[in-house]
Amino acid sequence: MPDNATARLLADLEAQGLLPPAQAQAIAEAERTRPFSVHYELRALLYLGVTLLAGGLGVLIYEHIDTIGHQVIIGLIALLMAACFAYVERHRAPFTWSEAPPASVAATYLLVLGCLLFVSLETYLQVQYGVFGQRYGLATLLPALVFFPLAYRHDHRGVLALAITALAAWVGVSVAPLAMFTQGSGFWTDTLSRPALLLGLGLVAAGLLSEQLRRKRHFAYTYLLLGSNVALAAAMTLLVKTDDAGAVVWWLLVLGLAAGLVWYARRTQSYLFLLLGVVYAYAAVTYAVYKLLVLLDGSGALVFYVGMLYLLGSAIFVIFFFINMKRILRLA
Repeated sequence: MPDNATARLLADLEAQGLLPPAQAQAIAEAERTRPFSVHYELRALLYLGVTLLAGGLGVLIYEHIDTIGHQVIIGLIALLMAACFAYVERHRAPFTWSEAPPASVAATYLLVLGCLLFVSLETYLQVQYGVFGQRYGLATLLPALVFFPLAYRHDHRGVLALAITALAAWVGVSVAPLAMFTQGSGFWTDTLSRPALLLGLGLVAAGLLSEQLRRKRHFAYTYLLLGSNVALAAAMTLLVKTDDAGAVVWWLLVLGLAAGLVWYARRTQSYLFLLLGVVYAYAAVTYAVYKLLVLLDGSGALVFYVGMLYLLGSAIFVIFFFINMKRILRLA
């Protein structure tokens, strides 16, 4: 049966003589028999299945490691990984800089499974035999060097996200993560924030270039989503932990990046990028208002009363924003 709103609309049109009864009945029948798409639900289940399979293999190996033996385990992981990559390579579509036609469903998810098995194999070899020694940066960079070409060759945005994650891990390892335990609270600001900011800006630039040069333009979404979040999170951290006049630079950078997200959201009519831009801009403005009030009045009554008014104004802004989201994106 069509939903209540559709049924009422058809009844009103028929009562006003704008829709013949036969046509109204045909529309109602078409609505009743229209197939319901479970595309995204099936994709989520398939990704979950791949993840659970990889995790289940890990648990199984861990529980029987003494009876199976390390060499057998390594051989099985390598064999499964090679089988996944061989199947994917055999069924891949011809390479194109545009969006490639979808390969078989099995190939799409076996590629992800092969990448997860590659990480599992590398981790196993490092933990058991120390093949990378103390060169942890190389251990985290290697997956990125493997996954980026695979993502482009097989036109797979999920593998691209894995490659970007591996690259981010390499940046984190390369700036000596042990400093977290030896340098106190200054670790994130002094050691990691600036490299993370540069990584995020680099990913944003890669996304914009992919669109401008028409080289896998559909990859721009992944680059921009992950890159903007990394860059803005790092810039916000630098803003909060910088007390001198340099905080103004980070504040302007956050607002600039947020404005860029809003511009991109309007250009692509994306709710997600619009929401990200507005949320980060609101966080930066709120922090600036708080610091200004503390500077003017310390912890006095001005901070409390103006803060309450600011919260009230923020609530009104949120309501106005959600009501006018379509207009902001030029959808209405």
